[in-house]
Amino acid sequence: MLKRRLQAIWMISLCLIALLLSSVKPTWAQELPHPFAVAAKSAALIDGDSGQFLYGQNPDERISPASFVKLLTLFMVFDAIDQGQILLEDKVWISEKAWRTGGSKMFVRQGNRVPLVELIKGIAVVSGNDACVAVAEFLQGNEQAFVEKMNQKLQELGLVNSRVQTVNGWPAPDQYTTARDMALMALAYVKAHPQALQYHQLKVFIHENIRQKNRNSLLWRDPSVDGLKTGHTEDAGYHLLATAKRGEQRFISVVMGAKSEAIRGREALRLLNYGFRNFVSVQLFKKGDVLLQLPVWKGTQGKVELAAGETGIVTVPITLQADVTWKAQAPEQLFAPIESGQIIGEVVITTKDKVFKSVPLLANQEIPRAGFFKQAMHTVALIAVEHGKVLILIIILVGGAVGAIWYLRQRKPRRSRGTRH
Repeated sequence: MLKRRLQAIWMISLCLIALLLSSVKPTWAQELPHPFAVAAKSAALIDGDSGQFLYGQNPDERISPASFVKLLTLFMVFDAIDQGQILLEDKVWISEKAWRTGGSKMFVRQGNRVPLVELIKGIAVVSGNDACVAVAEFLQGNEQAFVEKMNQKLQELGLVNSRVQTVNGWPAPDQYTTARDMALMALAYVKAHPQALQYHQLKVFIHENIRQKNRNSLLWRDPSVDGLKTGHTEDAGYHLLATAKRGEQRFISVVMGAKSEAIRGREALRLLNYGFRNFVSVQLFKKGDVLLQLPVWKGTQGKVELAAGETGIVTVPITLQADVTWKAQAPEQLFAPIESGQIIGEVVITTKDKVFKSVPLLANQEIPRAGFFKQAMHTVALIAVEHGKVLILIIILVGGAVGAIWYLRQRKPRRSRGTRH
């Protein structure tokens, strides 16, 4: 009975919290400069640590990805390396199909065996279509099989507005992405494979005595820029996915459908500078940090530690940095059994009247149900606690009633006695 009541109270509390959060309005309009328009079809800016979106212009408009697809190809390559399937030193045989691939090339020769690391550079630096075909054949045997794996990867990343039909972004029907999806993919890529940036920031690549420059012009304009990918087709326009790190802070900007290389570079850098000038990331706790302890009834242990299910990091306007705080929301009492990793509550991160995110609180250990006698003792204790509260309430009410009666009697006028003659 008591357990059901406590659970009901907790559920009602969560509903009230949700209602409160839904009514909160952000204060950024008063804290930041007026948003500017980007000279492109769509654009996005996100923080490279928290993943928060800080700017969006038509971020969900579907556009041909062009060579942005190659970032996904590299993602797959580095995944395979991390999983031990392939090595950077592996020699990749170049097929006639790879050699004949048109568009931007690193100029591999048919029949040669090229180190995988060189093909990675050829994709990252000079956007080699031929290198993409070579690594696809190396990993999956043919392009189509690799494309199927690429689309599976998009689903795993939750990028529902993206689909590819080629390994290098060569124009094809039903091939599309969005600025939002590309920003999220870049974020996942950099977090999963930070070592990949050493290739993306190379300014020059030489293969077969052919010297080519990196197509990302921002590498020459800003030393903090260390990636990431360019793209262009006649229909889609000029794309640039850029990332930069200054100090401990990283931002990722996406510009899609600009009218020229110069414009895409200017606008991508403009977005990055906007991020660095106006926002800061605040980390309150790390994933796994114990944030709360709660009593546990009818279990083999009397308490359970609640740990953060993910790192508590948010990106806020610099003017609000000192106002960031967090509060744990969880039931006061728990009942065994409790599983390790079970979601018990949440941590709500706020600043002023802006709610940024909630982080789940997870049980840090398993607590099995106790034996019969301990459960019986806890049941008696719970009844005593529940009845004790009722008894206290009754005493207060009775005491109040007695006091009121006494007070009224004191105020009642006394009848005066007459004098006998």
